[in-house]
Amino acid sequence: MKFENMNITEPVLRALKDKKYLNPTPVQEKAIPVILEGNDVLGSAQTGTGKTAAFAIPIIQSIYKTTGQQKGKAQIKALIVTPTRELAIQIDDNIREYGKYTNVKHTVIFGGVKQGRQTDKLRSGVHILTATPGRLLDLINQGFVNLSSLSIFVLDEADRMLDMGFIHDIRKLLKLLPRNRQSLFFSATMPKSIVELSSKILTHPKKIEVSPVSSTAETILQYVYYTNKSSKKDLLLHILKGIENEQVLLFSRTKHGADKIARNLKKHRINSAAIHGDKAQNNRQKVLKQFKTGEIRVLVATDIAARGIDIQKLKYVINYDIPNVAEDYVHRIGRSGRAGEDGNSISICEPEENVYVKDIEKLIKQRINVVNDNPFPQTDKPMSRAEKKEFEKEKQKRKQAFFENRKKKQGNTHSSNNYRRR
Repeated sequence: MKFENMNITEPVLRALKDKKYLNPTPVQEKAIPVILEGNDVLGSAQTGTGKTAAFAIPIIQSIYKTTGQQKGKAQIKALIVTPTRELAIQIDDNIREYGKYTNVKHTVIFGGVKQGRQTDKLRSGVHILTATPGRLLDLINQGFVNLSSLSIFVLDEADRMLDMGFIHDIRKLLKLLPRNRQSLFFSATMPKSIVELSSKILTHPKKIEVSPVSSTAETILQYVYYTNKSSKKDLLLHILKGIENEQVLLFSRTKHGADKIARNLKKHRINSAAIHGDKAQNNRQKVLKQFKTGEIRVLVATDIAARGIDIQKLKYVINYDIPNVAEDYVHRIGRSGRAGEDGNSISICEPEENVYVKDIEKLIKQRINVVNDNPFPQTDKPMSRAEKKEFEKEKQKRKQAFFENRKKKQGNTHSSNNYRRR
């Protein structure tokens, strides 16, 4: 099957040819005709399989054929809601590329930045709006977003949307949408909670599943190193030395951990940067751009910040911390091996994370290759329940002491500044 055999309109087809996209991926081949027919869709597809194009192409085509050539101010015909800023920007970039030979207007709105530029674009009129939930509801309340002409609603990364606590925002939003609309749900994983929610929102949906639920792309080779917690830093340097000059997307469980890893790599003259929710939006975009252009070799990210990172031909993903939610592993490693390219996933597992690896293997229904040629093998045993309880207690004490000291320092600084003013 080729795109030219799928009844795709000439301007969109030309844009796809510019990107050298000739053959649709399995999810695109199944979803595009179904969406063009006006059906609701419940789509389950791995990250990196071309999911965005599967809904963006038919949306652009539908709008181009019905209203894209009309004169006058554009009305919002399609709304795409997604959990993170990075993913929203990525989707809007794709719409720009696929719709460049049409006059379909589009924009993206998200929090973390001033709203001026976004509201200016909305005032001038758009056909396709991509948004994060918080900023969307805010601008609806302010009267900048009018959804009365909406005909297509897309909820992307639906599972992550629920995981991140956006369920209340989504419920609020659904009350504001026209009842007579086409609704599309797309997600890399499809747990029961999503299927149950979709049954309340979608009308007789066509289910599109191009691979088993929570499977990983066949083009990704998966490896795990078992090591001690104290050896992780050294093992990471050893791994990076073995894949010299290759760019790496590295995952940390916490924001603090991401900063710490990036600082340590810089000490060893490895060009790296961290990206997470506490970083300013401008900083995040700058770092992403530097990673895409190859200025940064190792990008350290948290799970949420990594959604929407789409680096062509990225070969390596490293899990510095094993995710305690098995589905997150699927999302993480799906950043490499995209659209049929080869990819590698390397996980660094400390004793307390051994159980997480077993959960992941159960979910993906395959064993992860254990690397035995390991200079820092795992020799410690996982903590017992009593030891874990004691460890957590000590951890809380240290955390409390840290914040108390910081408060004291801030108080001393404030007193010192007052004394200087006198």
